[in-house]
Amino acid sequence: MFLFVLTRILGKKQISQLTFFEYVIGITLGDLAGNISTDVEANYVHGVIAILVWVLVPFVLEIFTLKSKTLRLWFEGNGRVLIKDGKILEGNLKKERYTGDELLEQLRTKGVFRVADVEFAMLESSGDLSILLKTENQPLTPKHIGLKKVIEKPTQAVIMDGVIQNEPLAAAGKGRGWLQMELEKLGVAKENVFLGQVDTDGQLTVDLFDDKLVIPASTERPAVLACLKKCEADLELYSLTTQNAKAKQLYETCSIQLTQVIQQVHTILRA
Repeated sequence: MFLFVLTRILGKKQISQLTFFEYVIGITLGDLAGNISTDVEANYVHGVIAILVWVLVPFVLEIFTLKSKTLRLWFEGNGRVLIKDGKILEGNLKKERYTGDELLEQLRTKGVFRVADVEFAMLESSGDLSILLKTENQPLTPKHIGLKKVIEKPTQAVIMDGVIQNEPLAAAGKGRGWLQMELEKLGVAKENVFLGQVDTDGQLTVDLFDDKLVIPASTERPAVLACLKKCEADLELYSLTTQNAKAKQLYETCSIQLTQVIQQVHTILRA
């Protein structure tokens, strides 16, 4: 309990990727705690004092390193570029005592299997490899294809072990009435639901206790998309068949506006 409390004081860095100094501190604290636990004949107060000293030193140093970049570089080290413009920097690789096999292994853990696809790769002071892919190899984003940015909301677990969770349900902006209606559409009772989640778009997905039961896929969104496309086709047809110039212009304008709306919501409604 004592060691746990002190580790909480030192912060989350102690359980993340460790720097050289944090690595030494962690080993020392573990060794001191082990000696106190096993050496019953020794005075445990001395061990507790030693632990307090080894906690106080990094805690004070961390305060100083927040204000001094020189101290941060000295205690935490500095990153080093290993790949630039798709080419491995062998000199930096040797300085870090990194082999080609180790570099390839680190790349594979990041889902990269070809060095030529990497624009920039840096070995951080924590030992982790940060990678920037070349533009043509980066994942496609909504910005690349001109889609309007949608604010993502966290998925809320509204049902857990067959029990409705009121706080997540309220966070999702839904009520019990809506939830009951959605469950009726799926043809399941809340008592049979192990986990129910509401996603960013407000759609309910459930996982049942009985994995053999098949939940029918929702057809609401595809139906809305089909209805919009039908309206678009009707407007185009009306613009072709009418003899009134003003009506023709009105139908064409509405058709163009509806086409733009369909392009904006097509990805969402197709899911």
